[in-house]
Amino acid sequence: MVETLVLTLVIFLIIQTFIAQPYRVEQMSMETTLEPDQYVLVDKLTPRFDTYKRGDIVVFNPPPDWTSQTKTPFIKRVIGVGGDTVEIHDGKVFVNKVELDEPYVFMQDGKPQPTVASNDPPKWSVPTGELFVMGDHRQSSSDSRTFGPIETGDVIGRAWLRYWPFDTFQILPTPTHPELATAAP
Repeated sequence: MVETLVLTLVIFLIIQTFIAQPYRVEQMSMETTLEPDQYVLVDKLTPRFDTYKRGDIVVFNPPPDWTSQTKTPFIKRVIGVGGDTVEIHDGKVFVNKVELDEPYVFMQDGKPQPTVASNDPPKWSVPTGELFVMGDHRQSSSDSRTFGPIETGDVIGRAWLRYWPFDTFQILPTPTHPELATAAP
């Protein structure tokens, strides 16, 4: 019986460390895609073999210089990848001078809330090996507009499945952004 318990614990630790980990959404920054107190499964395995893409929802450790009372990981959407230029103007997000189609952005009264920049000028160049991330509820999100791009090494994994509460069970869709197909980084 002890062998079975030890083996079960070892298998659990291996899965949670290298393959997948549950994560509880605590912030409002991803409304309405993800609501506080929902649970997602974070894929840690495929990012080891594949790069993060625009539209991925990632869980990451906040930057070390970010003043936060807790060490709670953040969950945000990837907007720009290494080599991209991200700009915000007229309440919209542009990647490599192409306006993003963002159907996932938080709506109020049936209209998307305008995206505002936290710096002046509202333009960022994303270095290789880093990601520009933003929450879907832009007015309620501390993200790359505030602390800049994040290093891919700080990313815990890609959220891919919302599983709790059970009535919200869904594989999280990742937009493909075909409008960026011809945009050069």
